[in-house]
Amino acid sequence: MTIDSYKFAGKKAIVRVDFNVPLDENGKITDDTRIRGALPTLTKILKDGGALIIMSHMGKPKGKVNAKYSLSQIVDAVSEKLGVPVQFAPDCAKAADAAAALKPGEVLLLENLRFYPEEEGKPVGIDKEDPAYEEAKKAMKAAQKEFAKTLASYADCYVMDAFGTAHRKHASTAVIADYFDADNKMLGYLMEKEVQAVDNVLKDIKRPFTAIMGGSKVSTKIGIIENLMDKVDNLILCGGMAFTFAKAQGGKIGNSLVEDDKLQLALDIIAKAKAKGVNLVLGCDCIAADKFANDANTQVCADSDIPDGWMGLDAGPKTQAEFKAAIKGAKTILWNGPAGVFEMDNFAAGSKAIAEAIAEATKEGAFSLIGGGDSVACINKFGMADQVSYISTGGGALLEAIEGKILPGIAAIKGE
Repeated sequence: MTIDSYKFAGKKAIVRVDFNVPLDENGKITDDTRIRGALPTLTKILKDGGALIIMSHMGKPKGKVNAKYSLSQIVDAVSEKLGVPVQFAPDCAKAADAAAALKPGEVLLLENLRFYPEEEGKPVGIDKEDPAYEEAKKAMKAAQKEFAKTLASYADCYVMDAFGTAHRKHASTAVIADYFDADNKMLGYLMEKEVQAVDNVLKDIKRPFTAIMGGSKVSTKIGIIENLMDKVDNLILCGGMAFTFAKAQGGKIGNSLVEDDKLQLALDIIAKAKAKGVNLVLGCDCIAADKFANDANTQVCADSDIPDGWMGLDAGPKTQAEFKAAIKGAKTILWNGPAGVFEMDNFAAGSKAIAEAIAEATKEGAFSLIGGGDSVACINKFGMADQVSYISTGGGALLEAIEGKILPGIAAIKGE
């Protein structure tokens, strides 16, 4: 079932959104991107004459009630965005009466799902090494099903629109779908867009395909790198992980970030890229600093010849040129992870060079997908979010999708 073909008139729809928005010390929202992202789905249901039950998590309360993470803090903001008063259920598992009383066009926001350990389905207060852990895990899985059943009982249909949590098999993101038949569960508009964007990059590839993987550790990106090896023409590996590759090849990297236990893995990746005919771009120079600070003394060094006591914090000018050359003319582009410590202005040039090259290629017809928290923060810092094709709302979910994993939140709807 698709959200466009479903008839919401007279129905109650329970929608899983990702309203895990950042709040300041006064409980005011500092970035409402996630709320705005869910609006097309929510307004569609209301315009069709449906009643709306919204559920989300916020933060990591670890299965306990914590006022700091109460969704009551965002009721006014959601009301304002939707243009209708939003009712609030202070206990998500005891909202049956409030849900039953909802009339078409009315909205109910449930309290934070993660105030219940059943949402995540992990035993609380017991160590994995404890002999009783397996029994506790089994009991929690049964409790999770009951919790999902309770949530499902509030509505006639279920809409999954929280891509940011689609990689979690939680009560509200996957288990709840078991309580609705195929004709009464569907992906929301945001989810449909995210799934389409990933498919554009992984299945409907227009060549050349350039992927840019940044960040500090090669170990956290290895699954993605290996999956991309069979798909890309150019693979740029940048950020802190570049120094693990430099050291693996005998380079001198000073105090730069390195994973000493991953040196062989780095060499294996280099060999695999060569065997598969992938143009692996590791860069050749960096901006090195004598301390981890914006006001540090800097010098341009070869990646493989950084003086003792100095550390590479950004891509150097020659490396930036190599990045631009690998991105220029690409027709499919994926960017996850910055090229340096972009939060500090003096070490943002490498990441900005990537962003500018992607914007230029997009203008010339490339499909560009940006995802992962740091890359999104990066493109926003440079004011270039409107110059790329798609910015993903899901960090971990996007990475697992790129890795080729089936996401539980999508499988539960599509029956994969």
